[in-house]
Amino acid sequence: MKKIQLKTLFGSVTLALLLAQNASAGNYRDYAQVTRVDPIYERVTQRIPETHCRVETHPNRRSDSHTGTIVGGIVGAAIGNELGNKKRNKQVGALAGGLLGASIGRDISRGNTRSAREVCETHYQTRTERQLVGYRVDYRYQGRNYQTRTDQHPGRRIPVSVNVRPAL
Repeated sequence: MKKIQLKTLFGSVTLALLLAQNASAGNYRDYAQVTRVDPIYERVTQRIPETHCRVETHPNRRSDSHTGTIVGGIVGAAIGNELGNKKRNKQVGALAGGLLGASIGRDISRGNTRSAREVCETHYQTRTERQLVGYRVDYRYQGRNYQTRTDQHPGRRIPVSVNVRPAL
């Protein structure tokens, strides 16, 4: 019977010690003094597209037809003939008008017009810049120095979590 009582007593004491340990253990929040803050930078590289456009003109395809020359010559000869008042003047006017009309007709049929189109090219520019990614913070709590990294500047003091429990 003494063995059972001794086991029960030992178990009760162990349980009481554990409960006392948890009751006396405490977590709380406090503040530590910030002693130094250094920004942390990283180099970030970006490729930025730049598009440049220009207008290119190209002559239209030349025609191999002589229709423009012939029609121009006929129209020019008819106009030159009408402008002359005597037979000889009409013949000279028809000849000069025909040659001039044929030349104009040939130029038109050859396609002195031009077509235009827009041509765009994209080039990439590389830009490197320093980017702030956080802060290295040195702080002092209860006479001891610590260091951490934060995303934001902590100011003059930083919150700390304190966990107190007995050292057994």
